[in-house]
Amino acid sequence: MSTTEKAGPDKSQDQEDLGAAGSQLSTAPQEELASVPGLGVIGWIRWFWRQLTSMRVALLLLLLLSLGAIPGSLIPQSGADLNKVDEFRKAHKTLAPIYDKLGLFHVYSSVWFSAIYILLFVSLIGCIVPRTWQFVGQLRGRPPAAPKRLTRLPAYTTWRTTAEPEQVREAALALLKKRRFRAHRTGDAVAAEKGYLRELGNLVFHIALIVLLVAFASGQLYKADGTKLMVEGDGFSNALPLYDDFKSGSMFQNDDLVPFSFDLKDFKATYELTGPNRGTPRTFEAKIAYSEGAYGKEKTTTVQVNQPLKIDDSKVYLVSHGYAPVVTVRDGRGKVVYHDAVPLLPLDGNVTSNGVIKVMDGYRDARGKKDQLGFQAFFVPTFDPKAGTMLSQFPSLVNPLLAVNAYHGDLGVDAGLSQNVYQLDKKHMKAFKDGKGQLLKKLLRPGDTLTLPDGAGSITFEKDVKEWAGFEIVQEPGSGWALGGALAAIFGLAGSLFIQRRRVWVRAVTGADGVTVVEMAGLGRSESAKVPEELGDLAGILYDQAPGAPDPDDSSASNEATPDPEVVPAEGAEK
Repeated sequence: MSTTEKAGPDKSQDQEDLGAAGSQLSTAPQEELASVPGLGVIGWIRWFWRQLTSMRVALLLLLLLSLGAIPGSLIPQSGADLNKVDEFRKAHKTLAPIYDKLGLFHVYSSVWFSAIYILLFVSLIGCIVPRTWQFVGQLRGRPPAAPKRLTRLPAYTTWRTTAEPEQVREAALALLKKRRFRAHRTGDAVAAEKGYLRELGNLVFHIALIVLLVAFASGQLYKADGTKLMVEGDGFSNALPLYDDFKSGSMFQNDDLVPFSFDLKDFKATYELTGPNRGTPRTFEAKIAYSEGAYGKEKTTTVQVNQPLKIDDSKVYLVSHGYAPVVTVRDGRGKVVYHDAVPLLPLDGNVTSNGVIKVMDGYRDARGKKDQLGFQAFFVPTFDPKAGTMLSQFPSLVNPLLAVNAYHGDLGVDAGLSQNVYQLDKKHMKAFKDGKGQLLKKLLRPGDTLTLPDGAGSITFEKDVKEWAGFEIVQEPGSGWALGGALAAIFGLAGSLFIQRRRVWVRAVTGADGVTVVEMAGLGRSESAKVPEELGDLAGILYDQAPGAPDPDDSSASNEATPDPEVVPAEGAEK
């Protein structure tokens, strides 16, 4: 029988076996598979858990989380600025109801964003826990024994030596341990492995993501963020009623506020005086005296832009500044009914400012009748008559000027409704008129007085202009964890990208002619030129300790040693 005829039945049998194996691996519907019972509840739960904890689902959830954060940065959020949300609703009558149903005005607390957030959290934990146990098992174990055919590995070299196999193995073991390989002897070879920090960096990166998620969640749930405008000489205690504006997370309690207080002693700002950058701010400094706790010792410090005052979990940032001209208002009988510094809000970079002055109590006109006064104020720190405009020409106090319009009547503060302190409600107010029946207004320099008609009183711009500073008090308990998680994620990712896991084997056996044959091979987790280079370096050092033996097939080289080994890709390996 010919060779082909003998091979026929074996080949047919192999094809049948392959066909049977293929039918078992096939996902196509078959009659045999149709009779398999359903997965059941437990089976579906296991399937869902495997899918959820897979890397592709974790990446998909991370992508969805990033996409979900986009509307949170483009659409006004109720947790950040309710006024902008109201303005958006008024300007977009059609989109606003849709956004409300989708929760786009409160993205980070919406149901769909929370669901993605929680699923990603669970997915990462499901990925990390088994990989951590697997990594611990690898650390407790030993590098695997050498394969039977080292020539199949990507990096390989060999040479003959007169040294004894035991001597070669001992030298290889010492060399690999010196190069920080985890090495041990197994049979006729030495097995070594290095680069465990790659997997550790991978685990650190994923654990850092969980830390970031927890820090982000705690920051949103327990955060507190408030603002306070303070004129030089004013004080502040970290209590909710003293804030101008305050917002917090859903789990935050008033008792969670860090107890401290501070006084604004002085504020200084400097600007460029000449050149194309004239008027550009150079420094903003607020000198404050603060104390921690109810009975803490008073300390002094200077708060600058991006250099906040840190007290426990709270940070006090300097965020804005402006001017507060000191004004005095007298009623019709000459009695002082108002004397204070009035903080005005800047309108431009040169601190052109406006605001209002409200005299709510104690005012009586010339006939003794009770009334309320309101003044619209417009302030410029540097007025230039040659400029032809009522706008400041420089942010410092060079030539201050205060313009006021006077009104009397009902300010609307007695109705019990909240009111903006920087706006004047004129619904129930009447403007004072001059002798020509025009709106009464006057430009006041420091020391000037505007006398109201019909003996209604006067308003004086005193020779004093104070400065105010706006502070933002932020309390985020998870900020430190977030920073640590971000740094750990960066270093972990760098380790997983730049550290390569690789294995090296050294086999030394006695050949048929009684001469020791040394084989060295290396294997990396990914294709890299580092493995052949490192193996060549190790082979060169080991060759110096176990030099080559003469080649029996070359009579002319009977007195010459085999040249240094060269690491080349093994037969069948990818170059």
